[in-house]
Amino acid sequence: MANYFDEISRNKIKSILLMGIFCAFFLLIVYFFVLFLGGGPFAFAAGAVIILAYAVFSYYAGSKVVLKVSGAKPADRSQNPVLYEAVEGIAAANQVPMPQVYIINDPNPNAFATGRNKKHAYVAVTSGLLAMMNKQELEGVISHEVSHIADNDIQFMMLAVVFAGVIGLVAAYMRMMFFFGGLGGRGRGGGSGLIILIALALGIIAPIFAMLVRLAISRRREYMADANGARITRDPQSLASALKKIEAYVSKPNQPPLKHANEVTASLYFSNPLRAGSISNIFSTHPPTAERIKRLEAMY
Repeated sequence: MANYFDEISRNKIKSILLMGIFCAFFLLIVYFFVLFLGGGPFAFAAGAVIILAYAVFSYYAGSKVVLKVSGAKPADRSQNPVLYEAVEGIAAANQVPMPQVYIINDPNPNAFATGRNKKHAYVAVTSGLLAMMNKQELEGVISHEVSHIADNDIQFMMLAVVFAGVIGLVAAYMRMMFFFGGLGGRGRGGGSGLIILIALALGIIAPIFAMLVRLAISRRREYMADANGARITRDPQSLASALKKIEAYVSKPNQPPLKHANEVTASLYFSNPLRAGSISNIFSTHPPTAERIKRLEAMY
């Protein structure tokens, strides 16, 4: 058995190590991209401007886009007093400002948190979650989501998405230059044959590697939010019970997925909304539900 703090510490270290690998790989592919094109300081500067613009847009506009794409609407406090009380209580326990509360009209039980920082945060839950969970289970799910806010997971994951997006764009451009620029073109700067081969290999491998690392980071943060949520409520069993109810619901034959979820927003949700059960766990945004339940039930 593991206590809350051991689980939190273990997953925090692993997620930081994964982000370090991500950063190193990002610098590696940019370095070879510049060599491939024969660029110098100007190429690095241009790339930095593009990356910064992308990150700033994601930081300030990302949460509003996510709420709109997800079909989330502001919740009415008078009609959802139990939900508001749960969010207020958990936010106070985490020592973060009260997030704005949203509801998604969908029978699938799920929830997510988003926002650019602790002062501008949002918690959205589906109508199905509200209908299915008892008070303790709802508090468990909310504690998981508010933990994402308290632990700065939104910014953490945004950085991972930015890295993955830029790596994908750079890799696509290197492949295009290789196949359509001609083997003898050596990019634009006369890079050596070895540089060209390395750039081609990175152009093929980099997007896959970036996706795998991003998903691994997402899974680590989910484990950490489970542990933090259980620590705040002192009731890991209710959080495990919520996961069991969700798993039972989505496991029904021909059960449709969450209507407005997609590959970009899936990692935000409490439980994987896409339900890609036939795909290996390494390609999932979330850890296996059975493993999450096992860890929660073993906590004290």
